[in-house]
Amino acid sequence: MKKIGVVGGGSWGTALAKVLCENGHEVKVWLRDKAQCEDVRKTKINKKYLPNVILPNDLYFSNDLDDVIKNSEIILNAIPTQKIREVLKKIPKEYMANKIVINSAKGIELNTHCLISEIMASECKDIKYCALSGPSHAEEVVLMLPTAITVACDDLEVAKIVQDLFMTTYLRVYTNKDVRGVELGGALKNIIALGAGISDGVGYGDNAKAALMTRGIVEITRLGESLGADIATFGGLSGIGDLIATCTSKHSRNRNAGYLIGQGYTKSEAIKKVGMVVEGITTTYAAYELAKQNSISMPIVEAMHSILECNEDVKKTVIKLMLRDKKDE
Repeated sequence: MKKIGVVGGGSWGTALAKVLCENGHEVKVWLRDKAQCEDVRKTKINKKYLPNVILPNDLYFSNDLDDVIKNSEIILNAIPTQKIREVLKKIPKEYMANKIVINSAKGIELNTHCLISEIMASECKDIKYCALSGPSHAEEVVLMLPTAITVACDDLEVAKIVQDLFMTTYLRVYTNKDVRGVELGGALKNIIALGAGISDGVGYGDNAKAALMTRGIVEITRLGESLGADIATFGGLSGIGDLIATCTSKHSRNRNAGYLIGQGYTKSEAIKKVGMVVEGITTTYAAYELAKQNSISMPIVEAMHSILECNEDVKKTVIKLMLRDKKDE
């Protein structure tokens, strides 16, 4: 049994905490909202994110961040990318030192363009960092539907420890050493999922979405390779696997936000209606800037940036994509 602190009680953090608790570990979850925390403790239901799921009686929720972190052997981050640095600055560095830190968020920090591993390295000392990623909707994991994910760590022995924490009859975990590739795949696929949603919202068919996904993974791989990732990673669960799930699922907040934008909503209206963080929007800005800095051709990312930042007409943007210079595949 391990003592595990989960930072963030959204849908994914709650789902993973449930898995860990049912696997016999002592799990504490930090919820920022005090009223929500008290309600979950009383009802054993996270009404905001997973209203139809009864949580284990011994899964503990706390509004005290230090309480969750200090006595835990392992930390699981489940808060959105753009908030991670802010929260880490509130935690005494000695509380995090020499612990395994598992990250389950997906994204790239705005302005700095840091991956989450880089944020953690700059704000914490002597941690053993792992990235957890792959095609995994919380709504299915809590129902114990078969799911496969990847845990990446520079040290495979640490990855195997994390693998053992999560493995169940319905959750299969693979190990990987390519932290950068796993993080980039998980972050960048959200941009393509936004595009897939927009395509559906406008009324384009399966042909368009299949082309978008296929050319999308090419762009993800192109940028990932230029940033030092292993090209093989993008053919795995954290690459094409996560891309497929996020572009096609009714549970995908990025795909759903894109659908609303395709229907004519502004990005702000779409985010409000989805009611959760839409990482693909901020990641679009970061990826666009990274591509420019590294002279990487990413026409889909450029098109998404034009739609989100410049309010470009979706159909005109698609025509521009289709009429680019001819090239070999």
